[in-house]
Amino acid sequence: MKELMKLFWTFAKIGVMTFGGGYAMLPMLQREVVENRGWATEEELMDYFAIGQCTPGIIAVNTATFVGQKQKGILGGIVASLGIVFPSLVIISILAGVIEAYSHLAWVQHAFGGVRVCVCVLILNAVVKLYKKAVVDKFTLAIFLLVAVGSYFTPVSPVIFVLAAAVAGIVLKSLEGRKG
Repeated sequence: MKELMKLFWTFAKIGVMTFGGGYAMLPMLQREVVENRGWATEEELMDYFAIGQCTPGIIAVNTATFVGQKQKGILGGIVASLGIVFPSLVIISILAGVIEAYSHLAWVQHAFGGVRVCVCVLILNAVVKLYKKAVVDKFTLAIFLLVAVGSYFTPVSPVIFVLAAAVAGIVLKSLEGRKG
């Protein structure tokens, strides 16, 4: 029970401190799940995020579910998922009644503008950290560049990019293994 509570509160803390969605949660997930708790490795967290991108639902919830399931089975997945959404439910419930009354105020609009900029920086930090761990050779750099260019210039679904990158990783590493 103690471990389940730790899962809930860890993910609740991430959920309450993050604005901007799943991508903005990545730095906190990395710090809490990988560095502080040791519940997953950097590579596992990247895998969870990639799978979470491809599966229905919110990336952060999917990632929390994967981490919780790894730690404490199905119940752990449920508890971690509830933990990450609980703060949002509370905050949204409170804000829903208040935001309409104050959204026209300039200082509220400016505050949201500042939060958006902050979220961009948090996402960029997460991308840089993940890039350093994921792009380790010329093959992974090629996959990175192809996906970056393709996702920017085409309307192709991220699911297709993830699946194509997985296939490319398998093929390229298999060819590399045959040479060695």
